[in-house]
Amino acid sequence: QVQVVESGGGLVQVGGSLRLSCLASGGDVTRYAMGWFRQPPGKEREFVAAVSWSGGTTYTADSVEGRFTISRDNAKNTVYLQMNNLKPEDTAVYYCAAGIGYAYSVYRTSNEYAYWGQGTQVTVSS
Repeated sequence: QVQVVESGGGLVQVGGSLRLSCLASGGDVTRYAMGWFRQPPGKEREFVAAVSWSGGTTYTADSVEGRFTISRDNAKNTVYLQMNNLKPEDTAVYYCAAGIGYAYSVYRTSNEYAYWGQGTQVTVSS
């Protein structure tokens, strides 16, 4: 059973930065594609960014393109989401997810991920 645990959320001012981490454990997690999703208050969960299990392919949503960067360190079983120039609309609970995938494929829909973390709150204040 794969488990994923997010960390690094918190309160930040507009224009600030945060780095979220997602530690995966159980099974051969290096063969899992990973993704970040978020759920703003009162809204549905939405895709943020994804990385293939090889780390060779990444994809970010248009809403965060140029500000957020996803990366992974398979030696540490950890995926990161570097968030820069944060805006109030980035306020949300951020979830990490893991799913079996091909080496260079990324996945943008939640039903392609089998394992989810509990989420970490990110609040951007103005």
